[in-house]
Amino acid sequence: MDDIDFADDLAIISCKHQHLQEKTSGNILERIGLKIHAGSTKLLRINTANDGPITQGGNGLEETFTKLGSIVNNHGGTDADVKTRIGKARVAFLQLKNIWSAMAIATQTKYRIFNSNVNSVLPYGSETWRTTKKNTRKVQTFINTCLRCILKIQ
Repeated sequence: MDDIDFADDLAIISCKHQHLQEKTSGNILERIGLKIHAGSTKLLRINTANDGPITQGGNGLEETFTKLGSIVNNHGGTDADVKTRIGKARVAFLQLKNIWSAMAIATQTKYRIFNSNVNSVLPYGSETWRTTKKNTRKVQTFINTCLRCILKIQ
């Protein structure tokens, strides 16, 4: 199997670094009428000995990218993904700063707003995260910090 075609994507599969480089070179692709845009082409390596660059049109292909909201890379780690999700949840939390400081809104209501608008952003894609103590601690620390802010506990 050399390639897998999707609706608007093409996955080129190869067992050898040299073969993949040949498949992405312009001559072979032009013969079959395919043009690859190096800026939107991504590379995912799995269990490879040769980590040399794969180039297309003189540019190296990107090896870390976001797909369906999750960061994908050849290391398979989730630290960057966890950090990104916490950052997005932090932005959602900060956008609601006026609500957290409002005295007229009950604490229970603030908690419900937190769960629906902030805590729902945080675990998106978490099904694919490695469950490590470090990642669990990062997420729990963020949640505790937010709740302390809502409850005005320093």
